Amino acid sequence: MIDLSSDTQTRPSPAMREFMAAAPVGDEQLREDPSVNQLQEMAAALTGKEAALFLPSGTMCNAIAFCLHASRGEAVILDWDAHPNQSEAGGPAWLASVMLRPVAGPRGIFSVDQVRPLINKGGTHAARTAFISVENTTNRGGGAIWPLEQLAQMRALADDHGLRLHMDGARLLNAVVASGIPAATFASYVDTVWIDLSKGLGAPVGAVLAGTREFIERARLLKHMFGGAMRQAGIIAAGGIYAFEHNVDRLAEDHANAQFLADGLAAIPGIKLVYDSVPTNILFFDVSGTGMTPQEVERGINALGVRMGGGYDGAKVIRAVTHLDVTRDDCAVAVEAVRQVCTGEAAESALSGKSRLHPAGVD
Repeated sequence: MIDLSSDTQTRPSPAMREFMAAAPVGDEQLREDPSVNQLQEMAAALTGKEAALFLPSGTMCNAIAFCLHASRGEAVILDWDAHPNQSEAGGPAWLASVMLRPVAGPRGIFSVDQVRPLINKGGTHAARTAFISVENTTNRGGGAIWPLEQLAQMRALADDHGLRLHMDGARLLNAVVASGIPAATFASYVDTVWIDLSKGLGAPVGAVLAGTREFIERARLLKHMFGGAMRQAGIIAAGGIYAFEHNVDRLAEDHANAQFLADGLAAIPGIKLVYDSVPTNILFFDVSGTGMTPQEVERGINALGVRMGGGYDGAKVIRAVTHLDVTRDDCAVAVEAVRQVCTGEAAESALSGKSRLHPAGVD
């Protein structure tokens, strides 16, 4: 199966597995795991923060940040399509007891003019605004990258109102590779930031949350409270170390493949790209012009050995995400699968008992 449903579908490479198997380990809860300590030091240096904390998931990174940046009943401003608002099972409400004040920014990148009216000092009838959360790159915004100018404006607005600024940097290194801007530069505008290890970086599990030493010390308590203590976690932390050392620069290949995929899909009659650019490794396309539903297209390409992600924008569009387990040839096959399904050629092939899922140049 050529799996373009998400970059979470990556598997650790043989070299990464070998590196993980040989990793020195200890009790990470006692801060005695050398591999975990090394990973945390690497993440802190990469983001320019004082300290970092290895956690089981990016969702836990957000959960801890939300708990520490806001008191119960306070409010958080974020984009409507941001992960905490759409994909964390109500975690901000259940775990942090915060109110979400979403705004609709173009491609997930909102402006200070959108944020300013939602800032509230609090009072008898209103929740105090505690912090602002940004996502870089934006998932549902098609991998868009926050411009530094807008981050600087958001930082200034936060400072003016005594607010904190948090960055969901699940795919921050995609933004780094695509823009040429160091992670520490992006992170310099925010109080806290995290990086996912199990997406484009190709590690099997985990994320790293970074901030001040005081923040990370407080985060350790919540890590334990949320069940995140992992004992001899160096085995999985080593996947992150290997990823930082070997899998960052190669993200450019994923970006190029995403553009190749977008160009091929856009050439299919009835298909329209949702966004006019593909900055990193995520793209969305609308199949309504083919007369088919996304679900019908998905079933068709699944039968041909290709998987993409549906259910976005009210189930109107399909998402495709490139990653290290998908080659350029795989992308060509995926385009051909979509073409055959959307033009009806796949159905004809099925009736005739012939399969022709071999685009030019792909064996």
